[in-house]
Amino acid sequence: MPKTSTLPQAHKLLGLEGLRFLATVAVLLWHYQHFAFVAGSSVNLTRSELPFYRALFPFYEAGEYGVWFFWCISGFIFFWKYRAIVADRTIDGWTFFVYRLSRLYPLHFATLLLISVLQPVYFAQHGLFFVYQNNDVPHFVAQLFMASDWLPPRSESFNGPIWSVSVEVLDYAIFFLALRFVTASPLFNLAVILASITIGTQVGTSLAFFYAGGLAAMARQAVADARHRRILEAVAACAAIAVPVALWLAGIELAPAAGPLLLTYAPILLFCCSGHLTLPRRIETLLEVAGNMTYSCYLLHFPIQLAIALACAAMQRPIPYGDHLFWAAFVLSALVASHLTYRWFEAPAQRLIRSTLLRKQEAGRTSQAPL
Repeated sequence: MPKTSTLPQAHKLLGLEGLRFLATVAVLLWHYQHFAFVAGSSVNLTRSELPFYRALFPFYEAGEYGVWFFWCISGFIFFWKYRAIVADRTIDGWTFFVYRLSRLYPLHFATLLLISVLQPVYFAQHGLFFVYQNNDVPHFVAQLFMASDWLPPRSESFNGPIWSVSVEVLDYAIFFLALRFVTASPLFNLAVILASITIGTQVGTSLAFFYAGGLAAMARQAVADARHRRILEAVAACAAIAVPVALWLAGIELAPAAGPLLLTYAPILLFCCSGHLTLPRRIETLLEVAGNMTYSCYLLHFPIQLAIALACAAMQRPIPYGDHLFWAAFVLSALVASHLTYRWFEAPAQRLIRSTLLRKQEAGRTSQAPL
């Protein structure tokens, strides 16, 4: 008889939940500049004049790199949770696929349909689409299969932020097949990282960060019972603090060396943040809620922006994106909508798909996937 395809009990990595939320906020604020767009390009955008710039300038100026942290965090959690059970065939390919499908696809499909309705309205008002211009049938079909950005260049279509999830889907497939049919050795991770760097595409970048996160997970598991664990953790913590401080003191800009710098730094940060945390229950709950709503925030913020752009155009008023109250209303609405969407749409959809596509005794043993 085949082995039962179940997942181990979920274990919340609270530090990583906080990092996921910060990465989401980084992308959310990086895309705040969309409010300065008319059709496909920004008009009179001065980032230094955006609300709360002095406090939030790292997000406004470098928030796009939050995507790289997402990939690295995904790699950590996948190797932490799935590495052993994929390699020893405890979990089969169908169960792995269903868990990924149920976690990612329902909200992607819903937001794709929503954008497909809203963008033609914006086009009727302006003669061009809002921000992302490639909203045609071929791109829609590619979006349906989450394959929009497997090949360069970026598709820039429909719900644009989904591009990073599209390339990450390939990471999942390579992760599963490599563990099942090749090896679970950390040396393979190094080989994938080096090979991915030479590819020079968004898929290569995604793979590099995903497998770098996997190395951080292996390192965390390796030191769990090590005699000198606290010394190793202290060294890693010093490195995690020293790197940004040194960059700031030296006045080094992130952009020219962002790739190699973050590829080295992100796994160290993940290693530090994945240690056991003992926190008040209320704070643990807040971190879990924040982690759960990251995907919905990632996919909902652009439809919300498009709806606001449509409403302002209908009222023949410019979008008041320089107003602090407007900023607060947008961010708060995005976060509240994300929480409600996870609770009332994402989680129920996951349970429905899993109970339908997996055997009932398997689906009932776990209610949530790690990402």
